Formats: sequence, C-alpha cells, structure tokens
Amino acid sequence: MTTQRAALIVNTRSRTGERAFFRALDLLGSLGVPLGATYALRDPARDVSVLDDGPIKGESGQPAQLGRKRDHTRDAVILDAALEVLAEVGYDGMTMDMVAVRAKAGKATIYRRWPSKAELVLDAVARMKRSQVDLDRLPDTGTLRGDLVAVIKPQSIEEAERKLKVMAGLASMLSHHRGLAEAVNAAVVEPWADAHRVFMHRAVERGEIPASADIETLSHVVPSMAAYHTLIQRKPVDRGFLVSQIDGLLLPALRGASVEAAPGRTNRSL
Repeated sequence: MTTQRAALIVNTRSRTGERAFFRALDLLGSLGVPLGATYALRDPARDVSVLDDGPIKGESGQPAQLGRKRDHTRDAVILDAALEVLAEVGYDGMTMDMVAVRAKAGKATIYRRWPSKAELVLDAVARMKRSQVDLDRLPDTGTLRGDLVAVIKPQSIEEAERKLKVMAGLASMLSHHRGLAEAVNAAVVEPWADAHRVFMHRAVERGEIPASADIETLSHVVPSMAAYHTLIQRKPVDRGFLVSQIDGLLLPALRGASVEAAPGRTNRSL
C-alpha cells in the first residue's frame, strides 16, 4: 500500500459484508491501528466508493463521492462521557465500549480520534483542568495574593468527590503507563501553572516581587502540591487547602526572594 491508506470495500447490499466491515474496524482499533485511514463502502449500483476521509477513484475512473466527515463538535461529548465512566468504574474497569454507549457515539469514531484508552483519558482530564481556569479571563485584583485566591472556584461536595474519583483513575493509569508521567503533568499541573505564571509576571510589573524571582519554578508550587494531594494522597483539593498552600508555602518563598533581592526590605503586600 504505497499510499499507506487502507480501503475496506464492502458490498453495501450484503448484511454479512456490513457486519464483517465493522468487526474488522473494531479489531483494527483494538490493535492500535490508526483509524484515520480511508474506509470505503462500495455501492455496485453506482460503481463508486463512498469514503470516510478522502477520495479514491471508482472502477469507472470517476472521482468517488465523498462521505460525511467526522464531526469535531462531538469531541466534547465524548470527553465528558469518558470522565463520567472513569469516575464510575475507574481506569481498569473502563472500556471504549462504555464510553461509546455513554456518548451515543460509534466506537470507530472514538478510535479514529483516540487510538488508546490512555490517550482518551489524558485528553478528557486535560479538558477538565483547562475548563477550571480560563487564561483569557483571569482575575486582576491588584495584588498577587488576591489574584491567586480569586482564581479558585467554589465547588460542591459532589463535584469535589467526582474529581477525586477521576484523579484516582488517572493515578491507576499511571501505574500501568509510567511513561505517561510527563503527559499527565502537562494535563494536570500546567493549566494552573500557566495562570500562576501570569499572576507573577503582573506582580513583577507592579513591583510586588523582584524580577529575579524564579517564576518558572514558583508557578508550579501550588499546582504540584494539589496534584500530589489528589494523585498520591487521594485527598480532595478544596479552597482551604489551596489557600493554605498559597499563604504557607508560595508567598513565604516569594518574600524570601524579595529579601534576597533587596536585603533589609520585605514586601508586606504579599
């Protein structure tokens, strides 16, 4: 296959052929074969092949009729469904079939976008974390502490428990796929670190903290502690915990940076 594209051609008038087609599709997905390749259904009445994602020629040499392209708007529904299933049955009990049923989506559609369960879980958790902090609408209270506290959104007990179950599932996934640690960090820690980085750069501009402060490291302090709290200690992260990390860990570290930058002076606004 010089084009590296596979065409599974099935007589659409044959029930047996249709069943074989979808069984083959599911098998390819379960084996990790990327399903972004071409899958074609041949209609002998029209002598053309109807494709999923790209044109080929019919036997008559005419361009084939294009099939319906994947609807990207379904991604959010599928990712939400993945989180629900993950929270309910954990990573080990979760299957792509369960997600497909919950999302009312075809399993082949899911495999085309996420070739493995681990990739689906990572994207679902990353989306959940990004939804918690909007970088385009970050608070600007005029002080670093005010910004750090204002970005913390209240959540119900039920929502906190659900997120804890999701994170427990993520921890279970890591036990099976240790090589995904960096990807998990990007999904869980980086969204909040990005926000804290913005707040600290603002603080530098206001003169609250020195320009020499190690913002790259310090922006990860609270998000990393929160990740440790949920992934390792299996405890929920609430407003009280986050404020305690801000006041007891991050701001004292920044005060220390201020003293080192200007001996004898301490910035009381932190």
